[in-house]
Parts: sequence; structure tokens; C-alpha cells
Amino acid sequence: MDSGTDQCSIAATLDVVGDRWTLLILRTIFRGQRRFGQIHDELGIARNLLTDRLAKLVGSGVLEKVPYQDRPMRHEYRLTAKGADLSPALIALMGWGDRWYASDGPPTILFHQECGHRLELDVRCPQCDTALRPGQIASRPGPGSTVHESN
Repeated sequence: MDSGTDQCSIAATLDVVGDRWTLLILRTIFRGQRRFGQIHDELGIARNLLTDRLAKLVGSGVLEKVPYQDRPMRHEYRLTAKGADLSPALIALMGWGDRWYASDGPPTILFHQECGHRLELDVRCPQCDTALRPGQIASRPGPGSTVHESN
């Protein structure tokens, strides 16, 4: 990576989940389809690509490979805590696609399973509970940055 991206969390995230198939695999697993055959059937992805992407997600700690059958040995792929934390990012991408590319309305609607209400994703200030627009968000170097603010 070049010096402009070495400390960028977005670039680091894209290194793990930044291709089409990986995001679609994650979407499928979030929907409850965890077995290789189920994921393959849902996506129609080439088996070698699916094997490669699943291995990368397991290797990066986003998924864990768990046996569900001994003879023959078969595994399913489960989200780790790290993987489950991707849910808001996928919901945000889905919402953006619904807004800009789903002219006939969203192809899938997400809702709260317990009360049945449709989900909304927004960025809120934890102090004043205000929903923020992009122009209201600022940034500064964090503790992982090599750029330091002057006092």
C-alpha cells in the first residue's frame, strides 16, 4: 500500500472483503445459508472461487469453519464476532443500492424480527443522539495514526 493508505481502515477492510463475490458470500451467510453447497447454489459462483474466498474469510477471522458431519467430513461457515460486525456495513451498501439502483423498489426489505418494523440505518452522535449528515462529520488522527496533531 502507498503511504496515503497504510493507515486507512477502509483500505484494510477492502483487503479482506473488497470484491463482489466476497460481499455476496457474506450476504448469503448472513441470510443463514452456511454450507458450501448452499452458498454455491445461491450464488452460482465457480467452486474454485468460492473455495478461495471462503478460505480467505476464514484466514482473516471473519468466518470459522465448523464440522457438521463426520462421514464424509463436511463443514459449514459461521460468522465470528469480527464477521458479525460487518452487518451494518452490508446494510449500508444495500441501502445505497436500493436508493440509487432499485428503480422499482428494493428487492429485499430488512425488518426487526421481533416487532416487524422496517430497519433504518443512520449515523448518530452517541452524546446528543442526533442523526448526522455527511457534511456534519469531521475527522482527526486517531491513536493508530503516525500523524500527530500539534498542541
